[in-house]
Amino acid sequence: MHHVNEQTLMEEHRKQSRRKATGIDGVTKDEYNVNVEKNLKELVERMKRFSYRPMPVRRTYIPKANGKQRPLGIPAYEDKLVQGVMARLLNEVYEVRFLDCSYGFQKGKSCHDVVRYINQTAMTKKVNYVLEADIKGFFDSVNHEWLMRFLNFDIADRRFLRYVRRFLIAGVMEDGAYLESDRGTPQGGLISPVLANVYLHYVLDTWFEYEIKPRLHGEAYYVRYADDFLIMFQYENDARAVMSVLPKRLGRFSLEVAEDKTRILPFGRFKGTKEDFDFLGFTFFNTTTRTGKYRVGVRTSKKKLKAKKQAAKAWLRQQLTKPIARTMETLAAVVRGHCNYYGVSGNFKQIQKFWKYLKYETYRMLNRRDQKGKLRYPKFLRIWNFYVEEPKLKVDIWGWKPKTV
Repeated sequence: MHHVNEQTLMEEHRKQSRRKATGIDGVTKDEYNVNVEKNLKELVERMKRFSYRPMPVRRTYIPKANGKQRPLGIPAYEDKLVQGVMARLLNEVYEVRFLDCSYGFQKGKSCHDVVRYINQTAMTKKVNYVLEADIKGFFDSVNHEWLMRFLNFDIADRRFLRYVRRFLIAGVMEDGAYLESDRGTPQGGLISPVLANVYLHYVLDTWFEYEIKPRLHGEAYYVRYADDFLIMFQYENDARAVMSVLPKRLGRFSLEVAEDKTRILPFGRFKGTKEDFDFLGFTFFNTTTRTGKYRVGVRTSKKKLKAKKQAAKAWLRQQLTKPIARTMETLAAVVRGHCNYYGVSGNFKQIQKFWKYLKYETYRMLNRRDQKGKLRYPKFLRIWNFYVEEPKLKVDIWGWKPKTV
């Protein structure tokens, strides 16, 4: 806990964005910065006396691709600082403890490493079946007692653990009403991702690698990104055996399998089916190269692409009276972000499809706002080409990426 001091809190303060939404305290970075040294000194003193207590997080909701709402917790400004430092310390503790199969929110690892791993494993190993599973409402279901027991395995500092528990039970403010938080970790909290990784490290990762995998008859490959995971098997019987014990394992730790999103499907070079599965916004499917050799295809998930198109169309409707330059700059950033995530090997047609859709909808929007008559397409092209670059593939998933040490 001595690492949570004025110096580390100041470093975390400098990292904070001025554009972030505020918690229930309503304090922004600029406001806190007026007397930042005095504020941090008083914060550290309160922490030493254990009089510092995190405020409830302000709950808001963001739309999901399936039309539902995802709850998001926004901590108070000082709580963001303390959480940020504590999260960095937890990452340092667990970086050497987490297994290679865990990828989410870890230094040197990304979702593209997971896509690369699935692609290469399915193509080069004895993979015939995939167990696709989902944990229902994971971040709202984490059992605090189990989580604290897991942390006790690796952390001896009782003061540090005491403040972790205080963040867990800080509660939620929603529509002016206070709600107790006797379970779960608030999505949006800086400390939540690493706590989720610790929880699933003991609940799933070590369980599968050290207890389940040695008992299987064939090869099996497990990978997890945050609370999303899948397992690739050589034999169907092994897949069904794991699927049967998975609900019991998760239930022991207050978690539940989403049955409607959990299934076993044949997949791999020896199972040339037309079935596919989605993971991390990508669809994986069986296909062949131009010479007829087996290949795993990776493309943007239809559900994700549809949601992105709908969001873009709704946003463009709001830009009818906004400056064209600002609108085009935002669109350019959207295209860059889309290509940075979905621009993986073999997915050019899908990112181009999104780019063309944006181009068409932007042309329609600019035509509606033109007071002098129709905007000629050549003129629109000059505007579009000036701001928005052509779509490009950004990530190579066809070659093994060397591990970082």
